[in-house]
Amino acid sequence: MVFGDIGTSPLYAMQTVFAVGHGVVTPTRENVLGVVSMVFWSITLIVSVKYVALVMRADNEGEGGILALTALLRHKLTVPRLIAVVTMLGMIGAGLFYGDSVITPAISVMSAFEGLTTVDPSARELVVPLSLVVLCLLFAFQRFGTGMMGRAFGPVMIVWFGVLGVLGLPQIIAHPEILVALWPGYALHFFWSQPGIAILAMGAVVLTITGAEALYADLGHFGPTPIRLSWFGIVFPCLALNYLGQAAMILHEPGTIGNPFFHLAPLWARFPLVVLAAAATVIASQAVISGAYSVTYQAIRLGMLPRLTARHTSRVEGGQIYLPTVNWTLFIGVLVLVAAFRSSSALADAYGLAVTGTLVLTTSLFLLLAVRVWHWPTWLVVCIGVVIGSLELLFFVANLTKLPTGGWLPSGIALVVIQLMVAWRRGTALLTARRTVIEGPMDSWVNSVRAKGVTRVPGVAIYVHANQATVPLALKENLRFNHVLHEHIAIVSLKHENTAHVPHAQRISVLDLGHSGYGIEHVQIRVGFADSSDVPRNLAYARDACHDFEIAPDKAMYFVSILTVNTDDHTVRGTYKRLYCWLVRNATGRVSFMRLPPSRTVVMGGSVSI
Repeated sequence: MVFGDIGTSPLYAMQTVFAVGHGVVTPTRENVLGVVSMVFWSITLIVSVKYVALVMRADNEGEGGILALTALLRHKLTVPRLIAVVTMLGMIGAGLFYGDSVITPAISVMSAFEGLTTVDPSARELVVPLSLVVLCLLFAFQRFGTGMMGRAFGPVMIVWFGVLGVLGLPQIIAHPEILVALWPGYALHFFWSQPGIAILAMGAVVLTITGAEALYADLGHFGPTPIRLSWFGIVFPCLALNYLGQAAMILHEPGTIGNPFFHLAPLWARFPLVVLAAAATVIASQAVISGAYSVTYQAIRLGMLPRLTARHTSRVEGGQIYLPTVNWTLFIGVLVLVAAFRSSSALADAYGLAVTGTLVLTTSLFLLLAVRVWHWPTWLVVCIGVVIGSLELLFFVANLTKLPTGGWLPSGIALVVIQLMVAWRRGTALLTARRTVIEGPMDSWVNSVRAKGVTRVPGVAIYVHANQATVPLALKENLRFNHVLHEHIAIVSLKHENTAHVPHAQRISVLDLGHSGYGIEHVQIRVGFADSSDVPRNLAYARDACHDFEIAPDKAMYFVSILTVNTDDHTVRGTYKRLYCWLVRNATGRVSFMRLPPSRTVVMGGSVSI
């Protein structure tokens, strides 16, 4: 699954470079050798060296992706201005990744079914309907978890990469002179002799490395060791054989440039190859979909997006999650693209800009991490920046030429996501400050209640509240309306740990904040990523943990304060505030998130203006 995206690039990458009507390079010997050399060394430097060997070291509690880098840097850096820059770069990178996540399933699946046209040209009418059916099934099965899908997809991908190597090898044996392209001098000569054509070619060559960021984002689903072993043992060699084989065929049979991948196979094998390619492109789509889940979950943990319903589908790997909102949003976006563009060649111009932008941002953040946190030698960081950073900048510049013809699409998606993140961060900061003032300090409130001699009534009331220093609004409102307090009050906070499982004996902590003598206990629930966020179930482990009373979660009343956020700022500057209010209204509710019993839960509503 991790290599699905980059593993299906041979379906359309070389075709985009050379195809008549779409290609930008004529298939002369110099050009073919230069392009395939550029392909090989781009994969070597950017995927093998940068991502697999270097960047995958930068994991955040096992999670990968550009937001993992952002989280590491935010945790380690001490300069506020630098932290703000890092956060913004991470948000831009995440936005670009979403753009890639929408395009990849559409272009991959359509490119597979377009292989039918090499058997029967009239089959072109079936490409879009078949693509839509496959994509509908793919997104429908997401709820079963990436672990299950990975076990089902693993054998298919082994066969796929084996077939890639087998298809390319005969052409290499027949035309061994193509192996000279492994010398990087051919790529450099092609660039220096025809810089204009080379830049345009790079806009298509970048398709061979799409999936590199998804590979990193999927780190949390499977871990680094399986990814590294699979890449160097199977994936990279088979990709190299296939690209060299396609180049050899194009060089000696220029008539195959319309669809060089499927022309590698004999006519009798093309229909089975289409079926296998369709299965592989489903897996390619899965790579970016699961990567989008990981990026979204990290963004939520970093406070960049509102809380969404997340289901952990594995008790072993923390990164294996399913987010229904993300899944169905991507699904709608992908279906719109398939229906609008109707072919992989038409969609190719929209591909690349988001990928290269993310590549440049990831390299920038990684180099900053290497210098400021890991303290790598300056000469090593400079070498990485010059060799890999320069190559990625060239790719980015080359893809800027696609902006008017399709590059606007991922850029627009990224811009929307970035605006949502900025609105959420700004609005959360405003609401937190406003809420802290409204809630007031807990110590002062307890002292005033004690002085007034408020009547206490029998029973246990549980207030879910994140900040132990302030008074839960539901607690203040309950006193204001009913003029009484429960005899026993537990203020409960839920803390998510970056570990799979917190043992029951260690899950509950009773925090001594000096209020237990007045019948108020502060309880913290620590849960791992595989543990339930069910507050009543977790409180069952705290029956005897409190000092003054026993919590009976099956009998206690639960109180939750939920604020309706609004704004009176209708100026242009207030746009982010209005957007934040909309996000709050559509975020997952706290009651359902924490599995509170509806029959014993009181929601104390209120409103606040920001």
